[in-house]
Amino acid sequence: MQIDTPATPASSAGNSTSVRQWLSVIAVAVSAFAFVTAEFLPVGLLPQIAQDLGVSTGVAGLMVTTPGVMAAIFAPTLIVSAGRMDRRYVFPLLTAVLLIANAVCAIAASFPVMLVGRALLGAALGGFWTLATAAAPRLVQAKDAAKATATILTGVTFATVIGVPLGTFIASFASWRLSFAATAGLVALALVAQAFLVPSLPSASALRIASFRTLLSRSHTRMSLLMVALVFGAHFSTYTYIAPLLEQDFSLSAITLLLFGFGLVGFFSNASMSMMVSDHLKKSVAMMILLLLAAMSFMLLLEHSTFGETAGMLLWGIAFGALPLCFSVWIQRGTADLPEAGSAMFVSIIQVAIAAGSAVGGTIVDRAGVHADFTLGLVLALLGLVTLQRLAALERSDKASSFERTCDASIE
Repeated sequence: MQIDTPATPASSAGNSTSVRQWLSVIAVAVSAFAFVTAEFLPVGLLPQIAQDLGVSTGVAGLMVTTPGVMAAIFAPTLIVSAGRMDRRYVFPLLTAVLLIANAVCAIAASFPVMLVGRALLGAALGGFWTLATAAAPRLVQAKDAAKATATILTGVTFATVIGVPLGTFIASFASWRLSFAATAGLVALALVAQAFLVPSLPSASALRIASFRTLLSRSHTRMSLLMVALVFGAHFSTYTYIAPLLEQDFSLSAITLLLFGFGLVGFFSNASMSMMVSDHLKKSVAMMILLLLAAMSFMLLLEHSTFGETAGMLLWGIAFGALPLCFSVWIQRGTADLPEAGSAMFVSIIQVAIAAGSAVGGTIVDRAGVHADFTLGLVLALLGLVTLQRLAALERSDKASSFERTCDASIE
């Protein structure tokens, strides 16, 4: 059963977003919860999976790297291949692939088979996030676009609050395989929610390769993508290996609580930021990157201090709870004329950062230790902050040039 709505975007009619429209947003948010839970489930289970499948911790990090690589490739590929196909039908197809991926991971008898499952997840993930971030403004009225994006991204924070810690908890008394099986059940629920609640979302025109070239020709877009890559690279080069760091000082149950706290503060951070990001975008991005820097500094400088590491995890949760929303709104504004192309590039650069960050981080962890890995994360986050400063300067320069052109035209 499907709920049909007019083919035009939701923002084109009326002033208030209806309950039906908000339910469609919630359905996509549930799907986001399922995708993110599946994507980052190995983070809390890395030591157990590595031991069971006979690989090192750094090699086990490929379970995060592989989906990132596949998502980066398939984000633009799938959206171009989908052409003008109604996005309502693309969503469940991608979610069905995610269901298969989790089933493969749950029964994997060797690490290569595990990576096959993770690759399937990545392929579906790239297409899903491209559609989800581009569809958010179309599901509601224009004035609620930022709230709709925040609601969908709440699925990300709920995954870190409930999904990933729950997977770690299940593994603590049963098996990591059961964690993947439970996630497959969650994906099935998301599939049902999509079938009943996501409305018709026809594409006005097929996305073309030229759209990507157009966006990449803009210096603001290129620099924005670089900023996102640096900050997400900082996060995933370190967060992927947080369990090996924490297990030096915390029990598995305590790590589960810390991951829960990370996600819980992230949830409230995302909710709070949704109310101010539209009016204070640059300040919001700067504040969250600074918090990320502070969190990593705590983890690095106060290593083996349970209080310091706990404080660092909570600060980290606040920062990362809001950063996806801040960056999503940033890219949406910068690519408003080509939203699906902008969304695909946004998803691709994030997944490249996840893949590269987790791969490089794993190599550093195996060869130089977690301490050196966190030093890399600090450097990348700092470079992200510098890039934001350069973007602000570029925008001021563009405004000044526009003002001068307007004045010259008036004089003539």
